[in-house]
Amino acid sequence: VQLQASGGGLVQAGDSLRLSCAASGRSIRTYAMGWFRQAPGKEREFVAAISRTGGGTYYADSVKGRFTMSKDNAKNTAYLQMNSLKPEDTAVYYCAADSRIITSSLSGAVNYDYWGQGTQVTVSS
Repeated sequence: VQLQASGGGLVQAGDSLRLSCAASGRSIRTYAMGWFRQAPGKEREFVAAISRTGGGTYYADSVKGRFTMSKDNAKNTAYLQMNSLKPEDTAVYYCAADSRIITSSLSGAVNYDYWGQGTQVTVSS
């Protein structure tokens, strides 16, 4: 599976952005999808994920209530709708996919086999 993340940009605090993660090579219908982010000088951190069955969506506490992750199997694309953006959301955002990951492991970056190239999100105050 090849993943292409897009949709990042420079916005002001309180604005919204929608990130897309377009997959090619295989259908992501049975893949778990995740979004992670990495700010300068910090480790990559979990943002959101959808389970393999699509029956569960999970969020980091820092984005809960502001971010919404979805997956469109027909378009082979996952999305991350980000509302009420804050300066601390500034980071490179990466999407990831895996066909075998279990729900309890969704927040662990090491558990994903496939990664996109990242898209920069910058939120100014």
